[in-house]
Amino acid sequence: MNSVETLVAQIQGLSGSISDVNQLHSLLKQSEDFFQSESTRLASLLTELDPSIHSLGYLYILEACTSAPISKEQASELVLSVARFINLCAAEQIRLAPDKFTSVCKRFKDQVMLLEDPMRGVAPMLTAIRKLQLSTEHLTTLHQDFLLLCLLAKCYKTGLSILEDDIFEIDQPRDFFLYCYYGGMICIGHKKFSKALELLHNVVTAPMSILNAIAVEAYKKYILVSLIHLGQFSISFPKYTSSVAQRNLKNFSQPYLELVNSYGTGKISELETSVQANNEKFEFDQNLGLVKQVVSSMYKRNIQRLTQTYLTLSLQDIANTVQLNSAKEAEMHVLQMIQDGEIYATINQKDGMVRFLEDPEQYKTCEMIERIDSSIQRIMMLSRKLTHMDEQLSCDPLYLAKAGKERQRFDFDDFDTVPSSKFTI
Repeated sequence: MNSVETLVAQIQGLSGSISDVNQLHSLLKQSEDFFQSESTRLASLLTELDPSIHSLGYLYILEACTSAPISKEQASELVLSVARFINLCAAEQIRLAPDKFTSVCKRFKDQVMLLEDPMRGVAPMLTAIRKLQLSTEHLTTLHQDFLLLCLLAKCYKTGLSILEDDIFEIDQPRDFFLYCYYGGMICIGHKKFSKALELLHNVVTAPMSILNAIAVEAYKKYILVSLIHLGQFSISFPKYTSSVAQRNLKNFSQPYLELVNSYGTGKISELETSVQANNEKFEFDQNLGLVKQVVSSMYKRNIQRLTQTYLTLSLQDIANTVQLNSAKEAEMHVLQMIQDGEIYATINQKDGMVRFLEDPEQYKTCEMIERIDSSIQRIMMLSRKLTHMDEQLSCDPLYLAKAGKERQRFDFDDFDTVPSSKFTI
């Protein structure tokens, strides 16, 4: 391209049909040097283009304009421009240049962070993900940036919206690690501990050739959330965990494993001693809040054990048994557990007696049947998907070549042993 005027004319003239847009894409790719050399002059051209019609050309110019360092004063104006483009751009056009779109969105995230206003980036980044995705099964490199903004803005509910998607396609391994780690933290913030465990488990057990800091921090949180939600933690790894993780993760998590041992005793005094001994470490890791929830969960576990032994018990007896300070404190714990559905009980306010009840759920209501049916349908869908992926992998030339190299040419275990007596002459 010889001039900016020619550039604008070509973008405006070749943004109609699919064939025109493809031709424009070829021209734009050939003009990378022009965009770099004229980046300071291109910003004014954006006013002559409509981001909803000329999305591809607009994207190339915007990417060139945002490549230079930007001051904090300019950042606010840039954030508005990029957010407007993300909302208006045509998905079918920006998908032709996903690297350019991703680069612009990541710079947008950086500027929002520079302004210390992550809330401004949450909605545009979610829109960007949906426009970049070919399907909800695809994990883009923008997912982890979006979840980070949700964490910083404490928009946990918005973050949950993409964590409900089943992911089968991943661009970069690092994106998957951060997606699961940030997603786990969002679920913790929303008290969805079961989903948090699933995501953190994915980080800990994911294939890795060298240990990374994300897996180490995920393992620490995985221990704490397991104690909070399940009341226990198994120090043995699943067999599909990488050997690197199995050998090294425990070495970086000794204070947390000591906490597991103290928790296993069921004695609140021993647990609090362990917390005090490693308080600085927990605070340095920014896990002290979760550790306090671990201590609180022990009271709940001890109260739950009482329901397996007694039908009725006074609040004072509960307080004495689980080492609470007063009957009033025991009452507050019991009421909260009833509200959360962790136990089934009634409290007689007159005599301070607690009556433990059986689970009233009979699993025969319409709502429960719908939930069970929904779970069965989802499992069947996942089974079909995994079977399809397994078939594709079994026919993949790269996989077959790698598997062939790693397998020995002759594996004598594959042959039946024949007694030597058969060959006696």
